[in-house]
Amino acid sequence: MKIQGKMFMWLSVFVLAMAVVYGVWSKEPAGTTALFLAFGLCIMIGFYLGFTARRVDVGAQDDLDADVADDAGELGFFSPHSWQPLSLAIGGAFAFLAVAVGWWLLYFAFPIVLIGIFGWVFEYYRGENRTQ
Repeated sequence: MKIQGKMFMWLSVFVLAMAVVYGVWSKEPAGTTALFLAFGLCIMIGFYLGFTARRVDVGAQDDLDADVADDAGELGFFSPHSWQPLSLAIGGAFAFLAVAVGWWLLYFAFPIVLIGIFGWVFEYYRGENRTQ
């Protein structure tokens, strides 16, 4: 994580320089503001990664002599057959379509999004007192 923190800190320096150059050269407030906000986001992520790197064990990416296999392992559990992302995508599509077509379409999008979120959160929940 240490190297990622340094990368974001260097990226924030670059974005800040580009924000100043862009602001002086173009005198356009929207793009200048967006670049300064991007600078703020880069600095926040860089500080977070640098702070977290001091509190966790050294990873393989921080070791110059590490092999690719040193960072191998389980990445997490990914549901192989979940239909919930499809429900969220359909609900999100209806919600964004509501901006173009009419706000009444949100009445149809909101329940679909809620069903997708509820289904995703409780997809593998089988009850607190469930016995085998």
